[in-house]
Amino acid sequence: MKTAKYLSTFFIAILIHGQETYAQGCSDAGFCTMGAMKPDQAYNEKLPVKLRSIDVTFYEGQSNVSANIKSGILDFGLITRNDIALQFKVPYMWVNGNFGSTSGLGDLSLSATKKIVDHQKYDILATIGAKIPSGRSNLRHKEHDVVLPMYYQVSLGTYDFIMGASFINKDWLFSVGYQQPIIHQNENSFRGSVQNWAWYEGGMDYVWKHDEALDLKRGADVMMRVERNFRLSRLNFNLGLLPIYRVTKDQGKDENGEYQKLEGTTGLALSALGGVGYRFNVFSSIKLIYGMQLADREYNPDGLTRKHVLNVTYHYNF
Repeated sequence: MKTAKYLSTFFIAILIHGQETYAQGCSDAGFCTMGAMKPDQAYNEKLPVKLRSIDVTFYEGQSNVSANIKSGILDFGLITRNDIALQFKVPYMWVNGNFGSTSGLGDLSLSATKKIVDHQKYDILATIGAKIPSGRSNLRHKEHDVVLPMYYQVSLGTYDFIMGASFINKDWLFSVGYQQPIIHQNENSFRGSVQNWAWYEGGMDYVWKHDEALDLKRGADVMMRVERNFRLSRLNFNLGLLPIYRVTKDQGKDENGEYQKLEGTTGLALSALGGVGYRFNVFSSIKLIYGMQLADREYNPDGLTRKHVLNVTYHYNF
């Protein structure tokens, strides 16, 4: 009972503190929490293997402008007869900010993970997957019919190929991942300098804070997760670093309709992460993860930068 009481107090403290922290959001892009790249993976856990699982996650992130992004995510898991773990994530997004609100189905994620090394002291996992867009990232203001910037879009508008691997032992998790957009249908045409924003009472200086990129083509990302776990009988904690490096420049169309590479879109986004989890029984558990930004790219037209991110997940095996 005392453990549960302390856990509740800890969760509340993090929820309050999370409003003042800074982080680079990754969950929106999708691949940092897919398959072998997931945080807080237990090694050699003394639990019966379950063939099916479901995670229900609440995600909250504050953009670097005014938009507040919330998401409810259903994450389904299934282990096949040949021990391949399938994962299917379905998010629903809500965005509120100075420009109004949007909502809708977010991008879907699919992955397959296989344990390729089952050693007495460690495991190595490999994942392949894909992200499927739910739309074309061109949602408009309901009253003024102007295209909203990417922070207000519920889809990134790209089909992405994803692969990754992880090394897990009793105390450590090391994972790497690669995400490559392969089909672009992003039709976002937000232009603070061209569209009619005279109706907006906040002034043009605020409008111009939103990075522009006509019909954006997102670059490729490489990520690495380094995580140290501390596990008790039911309670666990983890601390880690999550560097994400955009290795190719984003592209957007110029005034002539020709794609141009966008300066400042490559480079490192680095976050420090912390989490806590509690296992109620062999079937269910809960965990919370938040992060603080240590470094960011200069130009972020995809609208993924966050002042802070917070994930609360309930996991159930059946």
